[in-house]
Amino acid sequence: MTKQHITKAEINELPMKQYDGPIILCQTQAEAEKAVEKLKKETLLGFDTETRPAFRKGESYDPSLLQLAGETEVFLFQIQQTGLISGLLEILASREIIKTGVAIDRDISELQAMAYFEPDAFVELADIAKAAQIKNLGLRGLTAILFDFRISKKEQVSNWARKDLTQSQQIYAATDAWLGRKIYKHFNLEDVI
Repeated sequence: MTKQHITKAEINELPMKQYDGPIILCQTQAEAEKAVEKLKKETLLGFDTETRPAFRKGESYDPSLLQLAGETEVFLFQIQQTGLISGLLEILASREIIKTGVAIDRDISELQAMAYFEPDAFVELADIAKAAQIKNLGLRGLTAILFDFRISKKEQVSNWARKDLTQSQQIYAATDAWLGRKIYKHFNLEDVI
């Protein structure tokens, strides 16, 4: 039976792990279109976005990065540079491709403010964890409970609007999307939708 709660102290005792597979960084529309062709063949994608942090009252930014994790690689779309191209919008609206992550409602609405689409086949992992009576509903807590490792959050408030993302930022962003897919598969929810 899955453990249902873990403390911050217990999480900090766990070994650190991150995504170590191929990361495809899309910085141009052409790169994004090529990636979309691969992603349209997937049936399950880990989903996340990253937004430049705002430190002043009333300040806000559009998402800078859209992460989609497929079976063998993670795609990072620098949407300030590539735009939310029609192929990406088709994936986000596709009933045939499940998109899964943690705290995804805000991500979806922020993307919709940039380019409208009708979201379909999105699965909120916190809802599934809640149904399993797990108390830690964030990505870090779920990862610790389900897989006995912890993830770094040091890049969380870094500048995601940078033209050239650091290797550390790319790994952080890829890890979040990879875990969305991994957690979904752990719960074995192939028939959720």
